[in-house]
Amino acid sequence: MGKHCKRQTLMDAADLGLLHYGQIDPLIHFLEEREKKSKRTRFNGTTVLMYSGGMLAISACSLFSTLAVEKWGMPVLLDMSLIYLLFAIAMATWMGQRGQATAAGIFATLAIALVPLAVFALQHVLGFWADAVNAEHYRDFHRWIDWRWLIMELATLLVGALMLWRFRYSFLVMPIAFTLFYMGMDIVPAILAQADASLLSDAGWLLRKKISLVFGGAMLLTALVVDLRTRSEKDYAFWLYLFGLMTFWGALSSLGNGALSGKLFYLAVNLLLILIAAMLSRRVFAVFGGLGVAMVLGELSWSVFKDSFAFVAVLTLIGFGLIGLGMLWSQHEHKISSRLRLWLPNSVQDSLVWRA
Repeated sequence: MGKHCKRQTLMDAADLGLLHYGQIDPLIHFLEEREKKSKRTRFNGTTVLMYSGGMLAISACSLFSTLAVEKWGMPVLLDMSLIYLLFAIAMATWMGQRGQATAAGIFATLAIALVPLAVFALQHVLGFWADAVNAEHYRDFHRWIDWRWLIMELATLLVGALMLWRFRYSFLVMPIAFTLFYMGMDIVPAILAQADASLLSDAGWLLRKKISLVFGGAMLLTALVVDLRTRSEKDYAFWLYLFGLMTFWGALSSLGNGALSGKLFYLAVNLLLILIAAMLSRRVFAVFGGLGVAMVLGELSWSVFKDSFAFVAVLTLIGFGLIGLGMLWSQHEHKISSRLRLWLPNSVQDSLVWRA
């Protein structure tokens, strides 16, 4: 909408007594600034290139650490990672001062991603991993679960919180949520080590699943609090929702024992996730809930119609039924969401309406 059209529309509204004539120019200025901000933050080709470059730079950390260790050793890796980290912070500050929010957020995220690398090198310099065979390279952090990774994760969370407080970019929540996801796995070996229990025993695996379930639930509750308390256009809760659901839903899916009661409970939880998606207008819940519903319905149909052509027919009907429900949902999503939100407290409804 052009400036002339905006002014004419507001003039018509003033003629009807809906606003004062003196409010027209401030409203036009507000709308123009809002439109400029929307264009700056829109996810376009330039943004895709920036995020792709940032992700490549972050991914290069693991390869860089391996090559650096093999050629120069851990002390040099520590020095270079700290220099790289300070450079990323300086670039984030410089870009932020010039209004390049996307680039500044990517450099700030890169700085957070470098923290575990620096701590890993420091641990080796201090001899912390001298007796460990699963920590020769930084890439082992993504392959092996060990309680000693917790030091790296706690340091990353601390720096991540400071960076988020300083720069206020929503993308910074991604490495924080990613670290929490890893911490949910590494905290279990720490507990078992203190209890002198076996990590690979049946009891150890069960404990890992239960703690991951609780840890994922805690991440989801944290995301909900952040979501409802945020009064900003920036979405700080998305990454916490995503990794919280990965932890919670993954642990829940692995807890099944084959009993019908367990399958029905799993089905109920996934249906609840879909309802939460409608209440909060968070489709990531619907994605995980829909996957869970499809999995349990497919498994139930297999157990009932095993070794039968009827299984193929039932599975096809379930697939078509889910597609139909998806189409129905898309047509009435707003109405369904509005009705479900009536079950929530008024303060929560107001927060959700404000965010929407």
